[in-house]
Amino acid sequence: MRLRSLISLLFLLFLTSSAYARLVAVRPSSTDLIISDGINGASGSVIKTLVSAEEKEEACEQTYGFMPCTKTALGNVFLILVYGFLMFTAATYLSAGSELLLEILGPGIVGGLFLPMLGALPDAMLIMVSGLSGDAATAQTQVSVGMGLLAGSTVMLLTVIWGTCTVVGKCDLRDNIAVNNQDTKGFHLKDSGVTVDVWTSYAARIMAISVIPFIIVQLPQMLDSTSGRHLAVLVALILSVVMLISYCVYQVFQPWIQRRRLAFAKHKHVISGILKHLKQHALGRLLDDEGQPDEHVIRKLFETIDANKDGHLSAAELKALIIGISFEDIDFDKDDAVGKVLQDFDKTLDEQVDQEEFVRGIKHWLIQAMGAAGPSGPDAGPRTMKFLDHFHVQTKREHALLGDNENGENDEESGEVADPKWITIKAALLLLLGAAIAAAFADPLVDTVNNFSAATGIPSFFISFIALPLATNSSEAVSAIIFASRKKIRTASLTFSELCGGVTMNNILCLSVFLAIVYLRGLTWNFSSEVLVILIVCLVMGGFASFRTTYPLWTCFIAYLLYPFSLGLVYILDYWFGWS
Repeated sequence: MRLRSLISLLFLLFLTSSAYARLVAVRPSSTDLIISDGINGASGSVIKTLVSAEEKEEACEQTYGFMPCTKTALGNVFLILVYGFLMFTAATYLSAGSELLLEILGPGIVGGLFLPMLGALPDAMLIMVSGLSGDAATAQTQVSVGMGLLAGSTVMLLTVIWGTCTVVGKCDLRDNIAVNNQDTKGFHLKDSGVTVDVWTSYAARIMAISVIPFIIVQLPQMLDSTSGRHLAVLVALILSVVMLISYCVYQVFQPWIQRRRLAFAKHKHVISGILKHLKQHALGRLLDDEGQPDEHVIRKLFETIDANKDGHLSAAELKALIIGISFEDIDFDKDDAVGKVLQDFDKTLDEQVDQEEFVRGIKHWLIQAMGAAGPSGPDAGPRTMKFLDHFHVQTKREHALLGDNENGENDEESGEVADPKWITIKAALLLLLGAAIAAAFADPLVDTVNNFSAATGIPSFFISFIALPLATNSSEAVSAIIFASRKKIRTASLTFSELCGGVTMNNILCLSVFLAIVYLRGLTWNFSSEVLVILIVCLVMGGFASFRTTYPLWTCFIAYLLYPFSLGLVYILDYWFGWS
């Protein structure tokens, strides 16, 4: 169905091209040019010359020599819609092909290298063609389209799309954590919202860091210097390329890092569960009056656990202890948990734990739990054990925020996997088709934006800031909103992580392309107001998401308000204060 619509649209473009094409008339004879009025026989040639000049003024230059073009405002609106839909189709094909490729090859290199770049490909194509067309003077004029797209994509993702995902993904908040699939609070600004995992916070921090090249390229303007502008562009270009490579490497190894962090969180939860269990079955208090672990009570606990009274705890006895503890629906490998407990306790490496090793291990765990509660922990003190409850809640929350997907959180329906060979071919065809469409229609879209700007007097930056991101980011936006609407911590985490990742790729990949064009073509960097808008939006939303994992509903208003604020700020700085 989608392919049929694309073919129909291309046919419509062909007809439109025929309608807008200029006819080459046969050169008239000399007698045709003479229209006598009885007074001046040559006046007809003057009229003919004026008509010819008017036709020349109204003519437009066709991209590739055959693509449709027009000088009228309504005609350019139509062409922007057509070319925008084609760019949206390209983005959709690239997204679908990327997901199929990820399904077959998994994360790692595919998820770390190819997917982020493919997602930013339509934007990169438009930015590239905006600065490669014509001579340097033409490129300097058209490059504002690329900057408008770059700024518009970043602002749209972090404002309109971010706020919408917060609204559609909201759940009831309990203890400042969203409850999956429970939305009974309506539009309560504080008791309703979304919760994401800790990896989303890391993605937000990376996004905030990715604005550094913008700051570097802007330094000469901040210092009111003209001599170092070209050098600043080169330094920012090198740094953005280095950051792009580093980000891709991080994406490659991120699944491995996530598994390690999750395993550590599960081990901490096992520790908290064992300590709570020992507290409930201890023949006395685990801490003495001075707040130190009570060795006498711990030794009694050892004797209780030592079922065969041989003075050692075997792996089987430790496993029996762990199985007898309720870990509140957190799933983990019991044998792996026993192995990690042995690593903590068994210093002689004899695969069993004697009494002294048990005492040292429990004391270490208790000190670790007290340190986690801190001096400001709830009712911390030598005569209370509430720090264990605090430690247990903390480890459970940490485990939840790491995004474990082994407890029935899988949203994908299990079924038979299709033929990997066919899926690979289909993915390759979708990627090639998407890339070809993006490459073919990026230049006509940029030309149309400039023609519409000339016809209406509206600066091309504002047209590209508002309209082009709707075409290149619509697929990503719709996918993010659908994911958020599933109202789960895991899907919310994926949604906001993708938004942060998309902005990061704009800030490093698309900016790298933009800076390369500016440097190689010797263009002037005069985008101070646009850079300021990108910095404000990225730092506000990135700083907010970097240090919290729950977004109450009221935060969507911050996101929404940043969009008109960005447009107004650019307009005021450019046209009231003359920034460049």
